[in-house]
Amino acid sequence: MLHRRRQHWAAIGFIAPALSVIALFFVLPVAMGLALSLTDFDIYALADLRNLRFEGFGNYLHVLQMPLFWQALGNTAYFVAIGVPLSIAVSLGCAVLLQSKLARFKPLYRTALFAPVVTTLVAVAVIWRYLFHVKYGLVNHALQCLGIDPIDWLGDPTWSMPTIILFAVWKNFGGNMIIFIAALQAVPEDLYEAARLDGAKPWALFRHITLPSLAPTLLMVSILTTAGYFQLFAEPYVMTQGGPLQSTVSVLYLMYEEGFKWWNLGQASAVAFLLFLLIVVVTKGLMALAARLTAGRAA
Repeated sequence: MLHRRRQHWAAIGFIAPALSVIALFFVLPVAMGLALSLTDFDIYALADLRNLRFEGFGNYLHVLQMPLFWQALGNTAYFVAIGVPLSIAVSLGCAVLLQSKLARFKPLYRTALFAPVVTTLVAVAVIWRYLFHVKYGLVNHALQCLGIDPIDWLGDPTWSMPTIILFAVWKNFGGNMIIFIAALQAVPEDLYEAARLDGAKPWALFRHITLPSLAPTLLMVSILTTAGYFQLFAEPYVMTQGGPLQSTVSVLYLMYEEGFKWWNLGQASAVAFLLFLLIVVVTKGLMALAARLTAGRAA
């Protein structure tokens, strides 16, 4: 009995530092943010806490009645709906190509394709903004060489969000690519050899062996990528400042403007928690869909 108690307290002693860090840098800020979302905390309350008033769910109701919130939510949903599948498809395609026996100089290509992930987002966003400049950008210069009129990539509401999606996919697909490569290396080669002996073509190998083997990895990558893409901020902040015509304002960008431009910190916290709830719902939906597909295959 005494030995078990010693083991119990020893385990608590080992995990206490980690739990303390989590409580200090995650639980406490989240709790404070939730408390702020229930008040009218603004620049006046920042100067004197006696000006602080309890609003309850008033901030949430106000945010849900803002047309800009729903536009930002639509922009974010558009970014996620197009960007996540495109990013996963590019990541998986590059991983399959680099894992192929026909590919040469694999370390070089892996490094080159992974390089955008470790570059500074703001720096490369500035570079992309100049690449897609309507007058001086290299992209429009190449289009003019082909006889195509220049496109205002970042100044036209039709093209601004697709341009940001293209940039985000280029910036982030390398991380998922490395995860897929690691998962592909764990697929037994005997499965492919047996299928080839039965006359299976490359597409059949990919559909019936590669994809089922990568199902858990695909679920994990989908959840992480979706959660990350819902937190769209730096790209529109650097490249378009939310324009043109608020076509690239995301939920997180709206939170930033409410909190640090207009100093409505209570409403900004409410926006943050609404985004958190949205991410939780979408994540639960993805997990439920994956469980249903798995059960259907098992049946």
